Amino acid sequence: MRRLFAVLALVTGFLLTPARADAATANVAPSATASASYTSPWENVAAVNDGIDPDRSDDTRNRRWGTWPDAGEQWALLTWPSAQAVSSVQVYFFDDGGGVRLPASWKLQSWDGAAYVDIPASYPTAADTYNTVTFPAVTTTRLRVVLRSGRASVGLLEIKAFADATGLQSGWSPPAAMAAPLDEVWRHVESTNPGLYGFRDYAWDQIIANGGSVNYCVRWDSSAPVSVELRDKIHAALARSFKKWMDVMAGHNGWPYAEVPVKVVGWAVRDRATLQWSDDSVDVYVGDLREDAPQCAEPCGRLFNPSGTYPDCPGGASHHYDMSLWLTEGMTGGMGGAWGQRVGSEYLVDNLDSDDIHILLHEIGHGFGLDDFYDWTPSGQCCFLMKAGSATSITEFDAWMLRDVWRHLKSRYGY
Repeated sequence: MRRLFAVLALVTGFLLTPARADAATANVAPSATASASYTSPWENVAAVNDGIDPDRSDDTRNRRWGTWPDAGEQWALLTWPSAQAVSSVQVYFFDDGGGVRLPASWKLQSWDGAAYVDIPASYPTAADTYNTVTFPAVTTTRLRVVLRSGRASVGLLEIKAFADATGLQSGWSPPAAMAAPLDEVWRHVESTNPGLYGFRDYAWDQIIANGGSVNYCVRWDSSAPVSVELRDKIHAALARSFKKWMDVMAGHNGWPYAEVPVKVVGWAVRDRATLQWSDDSVDVYVGDLREDAPQCAEPCGRLFNPSGTYPDCPGGASHHYDMSLWLTEGMTGGMGGAWGQRVGSEYLVDNLDSDDIHILLHEIGHGFGLDDFYDWTPSGQCCFLMKAGSATSITEFDAWMLRDVWRHLKSRYGY
């Protein structure tokens, strides 16, 4: 799980000065800590702000928050380390048709420093959709969704809280207990990576150069066939994993994007017959080998075009790719960097429906400049995703390390 900086250091030297995106508000719920009045032992309150959009209220695929058999008044609470100016909230109710049903009523409450205060608004109650509430902005560190049960217990699948993305959360305000270990991490990165500030091809650079999105090309280094369904599920798993990192940045310290779409623009294979589709939704590259693996067209790759222009890319700049998802048959573990991520093809396929594909998540973290922790651990920290093998999902410490990289690099983008 290494970043391959020896290769990446070859690509340096241009300053991006993009126009700012319009990001007046952002969903800041993923950056909060979730808690609840009660959670059924088989459910998980972390579901309410994990960034996963449900398909329906009776969601059987993703984790949920439910209170069965408890009824009456129940609540889910979002707590932020710094105040947020929240002006709109969306909630998606959990309703399994049995022990957990839509609430009879619900409301929002904000913490004013001494007590929870009701937020006056109109509160719709509908299944299979987000229920949206808007109100004059309320500045608070805690937001509570209070549900009153009707025929059964209650639950939620997701909460989105939209706040001023350029307002009160513009500073650097990690939890006090994390300040010292975060400083240790940054000083370690600076001492071990002398090219840190000069290197201009992190995922940050890619996203901002694209105006808020990132393009991938898949290197399918396997003889296994790929159906349309498998192709689309790989795209969905990659997008879901990338989104988990972006959700912890939403609304934080001038980060300009509430959402960062992931586009898969191409596939590279040894044999075209491996791909069992004929549509032109993605570019297909056949028989071009690099590192003894199928390679997406170099004229379209950011790694090979540090100027950020793609004059020789077939189809033009819109067909360029910023990173590769390199899927290697028989591989264990992974590698990652600004060039992309490499994991085992079998590993990814076997985990396509997993909420946290932890090796892929870890390697995506390297694309943003996050370090490995093979031989040391920051003071007071135990288990976090970037310390391989100690966690399987993005922890609060991982989130604050990511925000710290942005804090040190954002000025070069004009933020």
